[in-house]
Order: sequence, then structure tokens, then C-alpha cells
Amino acid sequence: MSHELHKVTVRRSLTARREPYWSQPIRAGLHVGFRKTGEVGAIEGTWLGRLFDAETGKHLTESLWPRDTSAREYDEVVVRITEWAALQDLGCVTDDVITVTDACKQYVKDRRREKGEQTAHDADVQFEANVYDDALGSRPLLKVRTPHLTDWRERSSGVPDTKERKFRTLRAALNLAVRNRQIPATMVQEWKDVRPLKSIKGSRRELFLDLKQRRALLDAAKGNVRHLIEAVILTGARAGELTSARRSQFDARLKTMSFTGKTGARTIPLSDASLAFFTKLAESKLPSAFLFVRDDGKPWKHSDWDALVRDAAKEAKLPPGTHLYALRHSHISQCLNDGMNTLDVAKLCGTSLAMIQKNYGHLSEGPLRERLMKVELL
Repeated sequence: MSHELHKVTVRRSLTARREPYWSQPIRAGLHVGFRKTGEVGAIEGTWLGRLFDAETGKHLTESLWPRDTSAREYDEVVVRITEWAALQDLGCVTDDVITVTDACKQYVKDRRREKGEQTAHDADVQFEANVYDDALGSRPLLKVRTPHLTDWRERSSGVPDTKERKFRTLRAALNLAVRNRQIPATMVQEWKDVRPLKSIKGSRRELFLDLKQRRALLDAAKGNVRHLIEAVILTGARAGELTSARRSQFDARLKTMSFTGKTGARTIPLSDASLAFFTKLAESKLPSAFLFVRDDGKPWKHSDWDALVRDAAKEAKLPPGTHLYALRHSHISQCLNDGMNTLDVAKLCGTSLAMIQKNYGHLSEGPLRERLMKVELL
């Protein structure tokens, strides 16, 4: 027997019982239920949903809210039960309300398990600065729409390339929630529809700083950020690999430095200039001490250096978009321009040969032709 549960007078007239009262189907196989807990004339009770599963021939039942929720409007109940049913239809493994912040924290755990502590830390710091305390962070994933993501990206700090990088990390977290079947796969379209920002010409991989510019940036840098700038110039290492490095990772006897980052661990030989730099930096430090620290002696946190590098770049009259990553790009470019082969550069900088060939292949054409001219073929 069905009941007109949308009417308050009907719910008041029901007697309390364990078995819920059910409505007419709101669609095929889907009903709203009301378990009356108060006496006749009272409104106390809880809402439920019931969905018929054609594959098993059984009914799935869900308590919509864990506490007394009889005061909720019937229309609100229908919306919630319809959302729950949609998740069941799409095979989602949970109907818990998952927020954007929840998805980001799960992504950090996944990165820690799959890629290591440094990658997880970088993602967590980025989410801490841009998601957790933002309005988007508290939004349920099922209610995330393209305009919400577009507005969030616009509110985030940095140049367009930086904003895009932040959005890619967030998108990866949202995609993980889809793979974990916490939200329907159809939700992917919402972040697919976020149009990419136009890149700033001369930033990131397009920005090459020549020797004169690199020296000018180093001269303009004030405080301990100068150490980071010089280290990237000399090694091409990522900022996170440097700021996480301990004194024990430097071996003066073997003239090597070990780095750990998003591509794993690697040990590289040091040039004479690099050896002198790290020897001076490591002086009087204990094996467990950080090699690179801020002016206050504390470890660098993610992006602490951004403003300091921008200030030095401005004083040195360098192009907008000058960033530590531009120095890594310049290191790789300079090595290839000066004749080093792509495989060696990839090993030294902790990246793949495919990435070097894709982004820097054109720089090795000159040295390649020079080597080819020395080969006697006919």
C-alpha cells in the first residue's frame, strides 16, 4: 500500500512502527519511505529510499540521514534519493557525500603510496594553499560544475601557467575519485569543459635565460634563496629535490650528489663548480641537516621562494615569468646546446628521454649534425 508522504497531514496521521511507509514510485523501482517514530499527530520520523535492483531481484534500502529528519521538505528528500539511486545505477561503491577536499586528501594518500613522500607533500601543500580553505573544497563532488572549477582557477594565485599547473593537480584528484567509483564517470565532463588558459609567452619552458641573465639573477638574489638559485643553475634539479636534500646526500669524496623527487632517486656526478658549491654549503652541517634552509634557519616550504625569485628577477631586469623552473629549463637547454647527448641530460636531471626529445629535441640538431660530419660514409 502506498501513501501520500508528501503531505504533512498524512505523515502526522501515521502510527509509529518499525516498517517504513512507502510512497508511490517516483520513477520505476524507486520509492521514498518514511519510518514514523512519534505518536499520532506528531511529525517525528526518518526518511528512507528503496530501489529495486533488476540484476539481483532485490531491493536496496538507504537511510537518507542518520538522525531525525522529518522536518526536511519532501522535495529535498526526492532530490537526495534520486542522487543516491543514480550512484547505484552507475555502480558507485559508496553513496557517502564526498567533498572536493575529501578527494584531494585521498589523492595525497595515493601519491604517497605510489610516488613517495615528496610527491605527496607537494600535492598536499598545494591543496592546503588553494583548496582546503576555499569554498570549492567544501563542495560535494556530485555538485561540482564547470563554472565552479573555472572560478576557482581564476581565484588562485600566479601566472596562467601556474594556474594551469594547479588545476591539473586538482583534476588528477577528481579523476581518482572517479576511478574509485565514488562519483559517476559522467562527472568527468565537468572538468573536461574547463578551457585552458593562454600561456604567457616567455614563461616556463619557453623562457631561456642565457649566461649573462643567469649571473644577473644570482647577483640580485638576497639571502639564502641565492643558494637555491645557484643550485638549480649548476644541477638543473627541481626545487623540491633541493629543499628536501640532507647533508648526507652529498659525497665530497666521490664528488656526487643524490636527489630524491617525483621520478625517484638518482645520484649524479658533480662538476668542479658544483663540487665547490656543495662543499661550502655542507660545511659544519650534521648528516641529517637540510642543505638548503630559509634565512630564519627553517626548512623551505613549497613556493616560499617564488616571491624572492620574482624580486631578484625584477631587480635584474629579467623577463616576466622568471621562476626557478625557468633555470632548470635553461640548464637543460644549455647542456644540449653545448653538445651533451639527450640520454646523459635526462639521467642528470631526473627526467625521461622521451620528455627531453619532445621538448628539447630541436636543440640537439646542431651538435648532431657536427658529429655526423665527422663520420666517413662514402
